[in-house]
Amino acid sequence: MMEGKVCIQVQNVSKRYKTATEDSLTGVCIDILQSDVFGLLGPNGAGKTTLISILCGIIRPSSGQVRYFLDGVPVPAGEQKSRIGFVPQEYAFYQELTPRQNLDYFGAMYNLSKDTLTQRREHLLEVLGLQKAADKKVGTFSGGMKRRVNLAIGIIHQPDILFLDEPTVGVDVQSRNAIIRYLQNINQTGTTIIYTSHHMAEAEEFCKHIALIDHGKLMAAGELDSLKKQHSVASLQSLFINLTGEAYRD
Repeated sequence: MMEGKVCIQVQNVSKRYKTATEDSLTGVCIDILQSDVFGLLGPNGAGKTTLISILCGIIRPSSGQVRYFLDGVPVPAGEQKSRIGFVPQEYAFYQELTPRQNLDYFGAMYNLSKDTLTQRREHLLEVLGLQKAADKKVGTFSGGMKRRVNLAIGIIHQPDILFLDEPTVGVDVQSRNAIIRYLQNINQTGTTIIYTSHHMAEAEEFCKHIALIDHGKLMAAGELDSLKKQHSVASLQSLFINLTGEAYRD
């Protein structure tokens, strides 16, 4: 049994795209707790991206609903997007601009005041190791540096809820450690994190609760250690294979 205040309530959510003959999601029900690190896991094509897109308000479910709460109080629909940060797997910045210019642009989109934006921008450049390259074009950066710019943009407005889609894919060990360490820090100050990854060891280290999705259906959800005991496995990877099989996925 999960304890604590619910932050996101996913109630019987299904999604079928217009040209599809089958659901991408079928009857998904999940409660995500405030200040949690929640892993949304599954093989390729399982429905993770569709579910995250629904949670972020990018697409609508075919049926069911998603409700947001802050300190137990429902968040009005008009305020939801301002409380959410999204760091996609694809790079979501302007390659020809510098980190400072990118952060100024995206910070202005969130209507941050000049003083707040300057403070947030310089803080993120420092803590994410981008200060020395802050005035160089992002297109010249390494993969790890680009991931850190992507992250900085997603959290410039200090969201209450942060969605991360493969935040460390293709990066070096140092960048990975720096990204995870910073995410752990902001989680400890109250930010709720919903995270997807194919790196099972990283997910096991990072996440408190998980949901495993396959073929659009919820296979398991709950506290990670309890799920491992329930299924008599020693690791998240073993749990993942037990519930989703070993067949190749496209």
